[in-house]
Amino acid sequence: MERRSEGVRLAPYTTLRLGGPAKAFAEAATAEEIVRLVADADRAGEPVLVLGGGSNLVLADDGFDGLVVRVASTGVTVVEDGGRVLLTAEAGEDWDALVRRCVTEGWSGVECLSGIPGLVGSTPIQNVGAYGQDVSQTVVSVRVYDRRRADVLDLPAASCGFSYRHSAFKDALDRYVVLAVTYALERSPMSGPIAYAELATRLGVTLGDRVRLTEARTAVLELRRSKGMVLDPDDPDTCSAGSFFTNPVLTAAEAADLEARVPGYPRWEMGEGAVKVPAAWLIEHAGFPKGYRRGPVRISTKHTLALTHPGGRGGAHDRATTADLLALAREVRDGVEAKFGVRLVNEPVMIGVTL
Repeated sequence: MERRSEGVRLAPYTTLRLGGPAKAFAEAATAEEIVRLVADADRAGEPVLVLGGGSNLVLADDGFDGLVVRVASTGVTVVEDGGRVLLTAEAGEDWDALVRRCVTEGWSGVECLSGIPGLVGSTPIQNVGAYGQDVSQTVVSVRVYDRRRADVLDLPAASCGFSYRHSAFKDALDRYVVLAVTYALERSPMSGPIAYAELATRLGVTLGDRVRLTEARTAVLELRRSKGMVLDPDDPDTCSAGSFFTNPVLTAAEAADLEARVPGYPRWEMGEGAVKVPAAWLIEHAGFPKGYRRGPVRISTKHTLALTHPGGRGGAHDRATTADLLALAREVRDGVEAKFGVRLVNEPVMIGVTL
């Protein structure tokens, strides 16, 4: 049975180590407990924040004036279906531990998502992706508690509204609570086709080639560590929310306008004239290099897209606030817009704050 506490500091529950206290806090060990806590709070008119691994979250310094439900539900079921495996994981399962198991068992489809911090429940919300894979490629269905209908539903992937780093769940954070996710994986010792140039180079293969699952996972983890994107208590650059900005997708007209002002800028063709522009390139060429500092927060020394809180790993003299982080984020966003006419959008979920 879950227990409620008052005034719990939320910063330690986030990878940024930022954020104020919760008015009330409870940890739910099962999907049933999650539903009961959220439903009871809804009936009482109490605000609710469902908290997973805190790896893609920016919390206000004032904290959360309501009930924070920390998801701690665990359990994985596996069903063989011909040459594929249907894997259902509870929302509180550690994501990278699940990926590691998939690689060990010879289940292909999520190996390039190795090293991403957080819990299973967040993966469909963010449509988590990296190195040419995203979870929308393998998600079959998502079990949710629909707070509006006060009912548990199994939503097929087609109803999840997946797009680049986005989903219908992200559009309705106050409606859907993810309880479990079912993925369809290929039973194979080989990875999916390598679809990301940097990873292909690291592996020494050509785009479209397949490698052993263990090779793909090792290479992805090496790349992520080199960018400070694998949680490490000894690396202050990992005290972040991962990539703070998404890569902007420009319409054909916007792309042509940028080309007229910045000929030859890097891009990925998206079809119908639309292009995706690397946000890291925009940030660096707007005058914000790796390690750029604003008081107690800075851009990662390893990866331009990450905004970090070095003092979050210790060293109280360098402890920051969420306000400090947002000031840096706004400086970067506004600087890029002034230089290129492109407005960056934050990737982390904002609670009690806006950018």
